[in-house]
Amino acid sequence: MAVVLLSGGQDSTTCLYWAKKHFEKVYAIAFRYGQRHEQEVAVAEKIAKQADVPFAIFDIDTLKNLSHNSLTDKTIPIDEEKPVNALPNTFVPGRNMIFLNYAAVYAYSLGVHDLVIGVSQADYSGYPDCRDTFIKSMNTSLNLAMDYEFEIHTPLMFLDKEAVWKLSDELGVFDIIRNETLTCYKGIMAEGCGKCPACKLRANGLENYLKTEN
Repeated sequence: MAVVLLSGGQDSTTCLYWAKKHFEKVYAIAFRYGQRHEQEVAVAEKIAKQADVPFAIFDIDTLKNLSHNSLTDKTIPIDEEKPVNALPNTFVPGRNMIFLNYAAVYAYSLGVHDLVIGVSQADYSGYPDCRDTFIKSMNTSLNLAMDYEFEIHTPLMFLDKEAVWKLSDELGVFDIIRNETLTCYKGIMAEGCGKCPACKLRANGLENYLKTEN
């Protein structure tokens, strides 16, 4: 059994179907944390229903009061380019750490040992909580905190976006990922706005993957 952290975006949705392939029973969870485009929760719920997996939502919107960033404060324009020698203003400090804590408590209550999260350090926006070293450290901390053997799976950790598209194709969900996910920081479905960092990464990866298929 596994608990998948599902945001409704390309990466987490790919991980959901990866988990369905590797585990007999899969649960999905999403978070309302005061994000700029809360429709991502509705998208995640729809995807979970389509995938026929139980879905839970956790409300932790106090997170938006703890830091100022463009994903939780609509008055801050979203960076269209990654700043030099700085984190992008879409970085929500502690987000993945908090998400994994909630996911672990939920998994513990279900008797589940495996957590799946769609982070990657190969082709990403530079967030420190997407790195393999953080995930390994978090895995150890969760095990110690609960005296319970969790294993955090990161199927995309060393895949660039081209490889993520390839994986979705191999899993038979390429069209779902392409047309029914919400990756855009501005809350625009599928191909998105085309300007924010998330959309650019997604589009470049798709273009490169399609070239290999032609």
